[in-house]
Amino acid sequence: MLKTFYIETFGCQMNVHDSEKVAGTLLRFGYQPVDNVEEADLVFYNTCSIREKAAQKVFSRLGQFRKARAEGKIFGVLGCVAQQEGEKIFEAVPHVNLVVGSASYNRLPELLAQLERGGRRLTGLSLDTDQTFETEFTRRENPFRAYITIIEGCDKHCAYCVVPFTRGPERSRTSRSVIEETRRLAGDGYTEIQLLGQNVNSYRDPSPSRVSFAELLTRVAEVPGIRRVRFTTSHPRDFCREIVAVLDSRPVLCNHVHLPVQSGSTRVLAAMRRRYTRAEYLDLVARIRAAIPNVTLSTDMIVGFPGETAADFEETLSLVEAVQYHSMFSFKYSARPNTLASRRMADDVSEPEKTARILRLQALQRGIQTRLHEHALGTTVDVLVDAASRRRSGEISGRTTGNTVVNFPPPPLAQGRRPAEWIGSIVPVTIRRAGPNSVWGEAAGASGGSTAAS
Repeated sequence: MLKTFYIETFGCQMNVHDSEKVAGTLLRFGYQPVDNVEEADLVFYNTCSIREKAAQKVFSRLGQFRKARAEGKIFGVLGCVAQQEGEKIFEAVPHVNLVVGSASYNRLPELLAQLERGGRRLTGLSLDTDQTFETEFTRRENPFRAYITIIEGCDKHCAYCVVPFTRGPERSRTSRSVIEETRRLAGDGYTEIQLLGQNVNSYRDPSPSRVSFAELLTRVAEVPGIRRVRFTTSHPRDFCREIVAVLDSRPVLCNHVHLPVQSGSTRVLAAMRRRYTRAEYLDLVARIRAAIPNVTLSTDMIVGFPGETAADFEETLSLVEAVQYHSMFSFKYSARPNTLASRRMADDVSEPEKTARILRLQALQRGIQTRLHEHALGTTVDVLVDAASRRRSGEISGRTTGNTVVNFPPPPLAQGRRPAEWIGSIVPVTIRRAGPNSVWGEAAGASGGSTAAS
């Protein structure tokens, strides 16, 4: 009998890649993917617990299918919420059969075998550092871009962050295994590699060669066939001068850096236990920009952290004005289980005030993004096509090396190719229109334009 599965993923690129690993294991076990819950025998929700709303969304989704257990469907909760809540999920949602944390995905074959033998309410919950975060099989969703996890967990213990409790302490892969995987992917036709980690630049090679993160970037960039290399997420404390120098020396390394700051106030940063000041962060930004003038920066920001005053928030706004980020992920503070902030700090910024602050921040950032995109008008950029445009039929969409989304019609001499046939191609595009979240252009050659790197 055909066995089918459906996975819905919440959260960051690491969760997306974890789902690829889980899907690969399921395929190896004889399951086939389907596009919706109704057709699936096995339903997995791969979860994120960084923000309260993300966790709530998972339980809401599970609640929609309480009657599905009678149809013989098996439900599993994976990832950070699974690790955080553990067996309490069975109490909250009785029709869940499987709860597996991200450090236990290599146990999936064993757990699936138990399910097929009639097992119910099975768990795989471990933060044992001997457990590997690599799995034998991966079903990659993208035909040309591949994620590679190089480090799991976090040792920083920021006051608001649940990651050390759901992903465990930092443990890195050997540099040799990363390079070998990159070579295999290049041989399979992948041209863009994205290195992943909760703090990716905290990477420490556990092998005797002791390759640094900067050296690893260099070696990945030198693999024949790889045309772009990205990495996320970086911690400002570990963004050393060696990394900046490497980014400047290797064109294959994309000129986009995601550099979470979380607040523009040194006082709030200290309360968050970020262990850098506003001045130190701005100095790092200046050093990166001095080495890579066309670099694009993105960030994460939290508003309404315990004790954040109106003056502290104004410092956040002024830092955003000073840095001029190309994009931002912004969030209202919510207490997460086990964190220092949840145990020792009063959540004393009211919800209406948090909402007012985040709306001001987002309006400011929207204006900055619009202006930055308008500055690119008339320039020509290389776009790596990754999808058919979601806005206009017949157009294609991709990203620059600076991670700007560009929509454009296919080149005039190749209109006969379907949009899907362009995926994975690099096309020079002249920017003609700009919006806050993306730009629109024409394939170069349709009319003139100057060249830009982002």
